[in-house]
Formats: sequence, C-alpha cells, structure tokens
Amino acid sequence: MKIRVLMIDDHKLFLAGLEDILGREGDIEVVGVAGSCREGVAMALEKRPDVIVLDLAMPETSGVEAARVLSEALPGVRMAALTMHLDRQMVFEALKSGMTGYILKEATPEEFLFALRVVARGETWLSPKVATLVANDFVRGSASEAPSAPSLSDREREVLRLLVKGAGTREIAGTLHISKSTVDTHRRNILDKLGCENVTCLTRYALRHGLVDLDE
Repeated sequence: MKIRVLMIDDHKLFLAGLEDILGREGDIEVVGVAGSCREGVAMALEKRPDVIVLDLAMPETSGVEAARVLSEALPGVRMAALTMHLDRQMVFEALKSGMTGYILKEATPEEFLFALRVVARGETWLSPKVATLVANDFVRGSASEAPSAPSLSDREREVLRLLVKGAGTREIAGTLHISKSTVDTHRRNILDKLGCENVTCLTRYALRHGLVDLDE
C-alpha cells in the first residue's frame, strides 16, 4: 500500500520540486499540495492522507497552529515539519503540536525520503542538527532542574512532607512536637531554599522533583 502524502508550503517552486521527487517513488503517492494552511487543512479533511508535510512559517496561519487543528481532526495522521528554521522554540512547539518529524530544508532528497518513511511508520525522525539541539536542551534542563534536596535539613524535610500532604501549621506543630513559630520559620526557610513564593508552588516543586515520599 502506498504512503499517501499531502504537502503544505507557500513556495510553489519548492512544492513542484518535492512533487517531482516523490513522484519517482513507487511506494509514495502525492494526494495533494496546498499553498496555505487553511487550504491544507481543508484538503487534509477531504483526502485523509497518511502523512502531511508542512512548512512552519506560513502566511496567515502558522504550520504549528495548523498541526494542532489536524491532530484533533485527524487523530491518526502523521505530520512532519519541513522548514529552514533551526530554532529551539519552533522545534518544541512543533513536537508539542503533534508532529513526529522535523526535517530541515537543507536535507538531501535521500534524507527527506528516509525521514518521510520513518514518520509514515509512526516513528519520530529529527534532522541530525535538530536531534543535537533537543538532546543538548534535555541535558541542560536535567542538570538545571536537579532537586535541591541536599540543602534541606532533616527537620525541613519533615515539615515539607507534611506541607505537601496539606497539613496546617497547628497540625505540623503537634505531629513534630515543635512550636507553631518554629513551623513558620521552617516553612519560610524551605520556601527560600527552593525558590518558591507559596505552598502551592512548593508542593508542585516537591512532587516534580521527588523531594518527598507521601507514603511515609
């Protein structure tokens, strides 16, 4: 069965070149080309392609916005960005919108065809430069988001656990056999150390970074 492809790009000459490349492949069928996201969405709803290849920087409506619409309207469709932009924010917005491919326009025809087939199989494919960008961001993010647990004392950890469980000052004081003013001091110190402004923020931070065990 052929891979049915729809392409959305506002550069007609570029689209014609892609059509020519794909037309030579026996396992691929171009079911439509569109010069705008609005036209592309309408065509996708009519043609029901297997894969949609779309530019991100489009007039009127961006490719990311179109991808969000298509993800909801056609849950099974595969989508790949084909763009000249190696931009961190654009990459992550594209992936969040439902695209599973991010191909740079500097790719060779062979690389483009390979990526298209990978996306059609339901897998993710990123151009090498994009993959490096994503990996570097992940490593930096993991390092910068490391829990601040070592800076908390044992008593502060106990107070933090009770705060996250929803206990108030009086309950915490009674449970730990300390004064309410001491509980308030610990709470202020914890907020300062973890960079939070209130208990709600503190709770999200603690749960996200595994600073407390609610089963204790």
